[in-house]
Amino acid sequence: MIEKMKMVYVVSSLSRKKEMLDGLEKLGVLHIAEKKGAVHAVTEKFTELSRLTASLAEYLPDKKEQKNRPAKPLLQGEEFEKFYGEVKGAVERKAALEQELSVLHAEIERVSPWGDITSEDLELLKDRKYDLYFYRVPASTYAALAADEERQVIHLKDIKKEVLIASIGTLPPEFAASEFNLPEKGAKELAAAEADCQAGIDKSVETLKEAALHMDSFNAAMLVAQNEANYSSASQTAGSDDRFVWLSGYVPEADVDEFKASAAENGWAYAIESVDADDEKIPTKLKFGKVSGLIEPLYNILGILPGYRESDISMWFLLFFTLFFAMILGDGAYGVLILIGTIGYVAKTKKKNTTTYLLFVLSFATIVWGAITGTWFGLESAMKVPFLKSLVIPSMASYPEYFNVSASTQQNMIMKFSFSVGAIQMCLGSLISVKKKISEKNLSWLADLGWLIAIVSLYMLCLNLVIGEKITMTPVAVGVGVAFAMVVLFGGMSPDKTFGQGLKSGLSDIFTVFLDTISCFGNIMSYIRLFAVGMAGLAISQSFDGIAAGFGGPLVIVGALVFFIGHALNIVMCFLSVVVHGVRLNVLEFSGQVGLEWTGIPYEPFKKNKKVIK
Repeated sequence: MIEKMKMVYVVSSLSRKKEMLDGLEKLGVLHIAEKKGAVHAVTEKFTELSRLTASLAEYLPDKKEQKNRPAKPLLQGEEFEKFYGEVKGAVERKAALEQELSVLHAEIERVSPWGDITSEDLELLKDRKYDLYFYRVPASTYAALAADEERQVIHLKDIKKEVLIASIGTLPPEFAASEFNLPEKGAKELAAAEADCQAGIDKSVETLKEAALHMDSFNAAMLVAQNEANYSSASQTAGSDDRFVWLSGYVPEADVDEFKASAAENGWAYAIESVDADDEKIPTKLKFGKVSGLIEPLYNILGILPGYRESDISMWFLLFFTLFFAMILGDGAYGVLILIGTIGYVAKTKKKNTTTYLLFVLSFATIVWGAITGTWFGLESAMKVPFLKSLVIPSMASYPEYFNVSASTQQNMIMKFSFSVGAIQMCLGSLISVKKKISEKNLSWLADLGWLIAIVSLYMLCLNLVIGEKITMTPVAVGVGVAFAMVVLFGGMSPDKTFGQGLKSGLSDIFTVFLDTISCFGNIMSYIRLFAVGMAGLAISQSFDGIAAGFGGPLVIVGALVFFIGHALNIVMCFLSVVVHGVRLNVLEFSGQVGLEWTGIPYEPFKKNKKVIK
């Protein structure tokens, strides 16, 4: 359920601005409208801490080592600031040394073929009247120089197809040569500098490894900095004049009484009114039920949220996503593995949360689907187990020959089931939209009713075209025609338009409606992916089973490895398919039929957070 919001204006005297902000922060129910940015210095502190904490994460010891180490005391105040400065310095020092080391590596690579020679050596030679220049030349160029009696060159070293030479005087441009500029430091000095640089990096790394053990202190400091940034933002947002200070924002209807009590206690003046019909910045606060709340982790992962005036489809999203998950994984044994893994995680961590409960539901659903299709690691031999065979619905069996059902009949049944699920889901979307629009006295609900008729008609057409089911085409054509007319005539209606304006708007979109009708047919057809992806997963399972079965005798261990690795890869691919296909059907096809665009603004009340919000 999307909680109703009220627009709230709160006013206090200018001298009591801090008291008002402190009180609102403690109350923690006001979502400030059009929030301004915090003071730069405050946000910069949080940014620096975030960056530094991310840098320290790579120096954390592994979990086993952490468990054996005693917890470090929490550093606060001046003690933390001093420690923070040292760690920040170590990070900057390490970065500078790494850059210097990179330069040294490049210089050593350039200089090493020439030996331990420096520009000082060249100056000494010049003082003794030897004007030497050093070049790297191709072997053919050196041969030409050596044969030229006017040139005085000294052969130093051969490097692959090139020669290092010293020349008395510069070489003229007609000779292909690359001059070598002598370094300020020789090879030995560069090597010593490199060693010093690496020692400095190692010292910094040790400092950072020690600092990483104080990660709790950095996280606590980040939380303080983030809360300070939120407070600063609220302070910057507050309007004021010579006498008063004020803030406006949104409060959930259920929290209005608590707000009023706090206002009376703190002596604030306030006004509360219904949100404006044209306000597009109202935040969404979802109130989940015990069952529908299981979908919350998926919402958080996907970063989706319905708009304030959109429909809440959380329960339907959960039900259909669970079915899609089960059909796409399609294997009861995979469901058992997910169930065992979830139980093991809960037993080890002693944590039961919404995510683990969702995994329990998804694993049970997968086991049920695997049982009714007779799919257990894709093994045909599973049908030789009487108990497993008794659970199967023959017309949906992965191995229909065990039930005297033809393969085409089985495939048609699964495809029909997929299309039926799609038609039901899309019809449900239309009904949800109809119900919402009737409550809003929006006559365009008749257009949604038209879409429902179109979905049923096009569903029948899908069955005829794909699986050859015999249907009378006349009712289908009539249904599509009636639906098209209803959408054109009533699709442009809205409460703020007259009937004539709505009719004109709908007629102007006649071509768009035609394209949408074709798209609606495509949407129903797209549910065949549930059949196709499930069949692909089964085929992959069977392939790995066949490969593993080929290893007998002493190679049975290899066969076992192939079996487990193959099915592990298949499970991973199935999970990816759930994201690509299972989520898409809910977020696009179903949501589109509901009229849901997921435009929600998260409800973020002004309060002290108990953990860092990333």
